[in-house]
Amino acid sequence: MARVIVVTSGKGGVGKTTCTASIGAMLAYRGKRVLLIDADIGLNNLDVLVGIDDKVVYDMADVISGRCRIKQALVSSPDIPNMYILPSQNAYNSDIISMKDFRGLITKLSDGFDFIFIDSPAGIDKGFHRAVAPSSEALVVATPNVSSLRDADKVISILHNYKLNAVNLIVNRIRGDMVINGEMMSVIEIAKLLGVAPIGVIPEDDKIHIFSELGKIGRGECLATKSFECVADNFITGRRRLYDPTAQYRGMFGKLKMMLKRA
Repeated sequence: MARVIVVTSGKGGVGKTTCTASIGAMLAYRGKRVLLIDADIGLNNLDVLVGIDDKVVYDMADVISGRCRIKQALVSSPDIPNMYILPSQNAYNSDIISMKDFRGLITKLSDGFDFIFIDSPAGIDKGFHRAVAPSSEALVVATPNVSSLRDADKVISILHNYKLNAVNLIVNRIRGDMVINGEMMSVIEIAKLLGVAPIGVIPEDDKIHIFSELGKIGRGECLATKSFECVADNFITGRRRLYDPTAQYRGMFGKLKMMLKRA
């Protein structure tokens, strides 16, 4: 039986889909069978991010309507063993897939995987509730700015109305140099503000944006990749070992690196 985890944020543009794909890839590399489901109907881009958009023949709506079998719609990652993607419907009307149909689909898929990650649409409308309904856990992605934290707080309060086994937090795009200088909230401060324990800390990293553009998420080495490895290990072991984005800016060489970064 899979752990079904909805990845949500409230606010768009915080890296929710990147986190979904990256964590899924790290778990798959560790031998776990992983399914990523794009629940952002009409504005879906998970298939592009993982580089399988040209391999999509059927989508979620085709499965639910009976136009194809589930296995026909699942697309395996060409480079990451054990990772599969169920693409979303490209229609503009998100109401074409009901909450009941979506829940039934997840139930049918659950026995075949260790982890199912549902990439929720931004906001807290019907699409959000459809994505949360079949989930056993939630992963809230937030960045260290006021608008993101405010929206994350709203989402967390709604998630508490569901009977979830866990609600975890990922703080994305943290800059260690700014945290040290007091210009950005630390992960501890953010977690205390939101009342949710962090399971991951992802540093600001230009390389992860490049991998996203190339459809190579999970297939390149960078600081963000190392931090996603920590998140995957935490999901498997139950620990909460967090990547420290400030470590590279400590000590004599760290201070020099920080000065050069700001030059």
